[in-house]
Amino acid sequence: MRGLRIGTAAALAWATAAGAQTGDGRPGAALAVTGVHVVPMTADTVLRDHTVLVRDGRVTAVGPSAAVRVPAGTRVVDGRGKWLVPGLADMHTHLFSDDATPDSLAADELGVMVANGVTTARLMIGTPEHLALRRDVAAGRVLGPRLRVASPQLTGREAANARVVTTPEQARAAVAEAAAAGFDCVKLTSGLTLPAYEAIVDEAARRRIRVVGHVEDPVPLARALRKGQQLEHLDGYLEAALGRPSLTQGGVFRLDRWPTLDALEDRTLDSLAGATARAGAWIGPTLAVFNSAFGTGQDSAEVRARPDFVLWPAAPRALYLRAEARYWTAANAEVRTEARRRRYVAARNRLVKAIADSGGRILAGSDTPEWFHVYGFGLHRELQALVAAGLTPYQALAAATRAPAEYLGEAAEWGTIAAGRRADLVLLDGDPRADVRNTTRIAGVAVGGRWLPRAELEAMVAKATRRVGGGA
Repeated sequence: MRGLRIGTAAALAWATAAGAQTGDGRPGAALAVTGVHVVPMTADTVLRDHTVLVRDGRVTAVGPSAAVRVPAGTRVVDGRGKWLVPGLADMHTHLFSDDATPDSLAADELGVMVANGVTTARLMIGTPEHLALRRDVAAGRVLGPRLRVASPQLTGREAANARVVTTPEQARAAVAEAAAAGFDCVKLTSGLTLPAYEAIVDEAARRRIRVVGHVEDPVPLARALRKGQQLEHLDGYLEAALGRPSLTQGGVFRLDRWPTLDALEDRTLDSLAGATARAGAWIGPTLAVFNSAFGTGQDSAEVRARPDFVLWPAAPRALYLRAEARYWTAANAEVRTEARRRRYVAARNRLVKAIADSGGRILAGSDTPEWFHVYGFGLHRELQALVAAGLTPYQALAAATRAPAEYLGEAAEWGTIAAGRRADLVLLDGDPRADVRNTTRIAGVAVGGRWLPRAELEAMVAKATRRVGGGA
């Protein structure tokens, strides 16, 4: 991040100097961001030289600075020459502490998200510990983004944090348990039979809990669209376009699947995009991870230079380095040619652009930590990937602000900047509508009205680097 891109040694120095001081940025304190250019996300516009007032975690006023009186005792943040956007939402993320990393480090991981302007996050393979973490955030015991937690993955084969379902009866029971436990949605992954899938979506509809996640053979894309599933990763689209197995999920590792791209036609992709929009489906394409890991490739020096590389714990870092080395062998490149890899990226990008052009609904999600992208940092790369696919910066921003709030039925609460909305705000040093990369130039973040200046955000990243990644 340009706003937070500091070396590890400097970051640790910030941690020592800044500690955990919050001053009058405590929850409930009055806050005013003055003279700022507001990007309200209620429309594709900028409200120049405005003041935003906050009290008790809510925006109380947004108006021209000359007309807004700042009450006595209010903490004032000088926003001159800066831009204010709603807090960002990452609708597909995970934690290192989902697996072998201790659960005690989860709060540090959430701090990295907040430092990147993420004030709402959906954890996509949930655990009972995540439910406790969600309660702790809501109660103010942990500083982090507001959490939405998906169920443990419903899958047809053994996996981590999974509920294996192979029959309709098992599927219905798993949905009932997820709803009773308080998970926000049911997460689907791989290996589900069509009868199990049908039972999941029917039981979820009966219990009024959303179904999200993968679409893999033998479940047809058209069936998932018709059932109202929220789709992740563009799973199933290449298969639907080609009428045969292709590159969804593990298919990217199958060399025999890559030649299928030679028969792919743009008009078929466009037709599927139109069908998606007509179905009213919400799509989380997770372009940045998939496109870079399996299509364009990731330069080793560039990966190691990323500010989030040092956040990777040693074991998963070594695992991914080995996996990447196997993926990019010279022998594989004879089939997984540059032309086919470019076609893979182009097809995914075309689908996203065509879905948006058709009136479809896009959600920004990073699917981090994956393939050397870490939560928070990865969401900014996802916004950049959406723009690279042809969306405007405003459309990309909408996918990480107002669209997630609309999808969750919470548009009256957050996702835009207006009186009455929750005071989740990100102050930027550049105009994100002119260049979406400016979302990385973070000067400060408000989480439920609690103001966190850049020095404190840097300290949070430094602490997580030391505790989660070991700083190596």
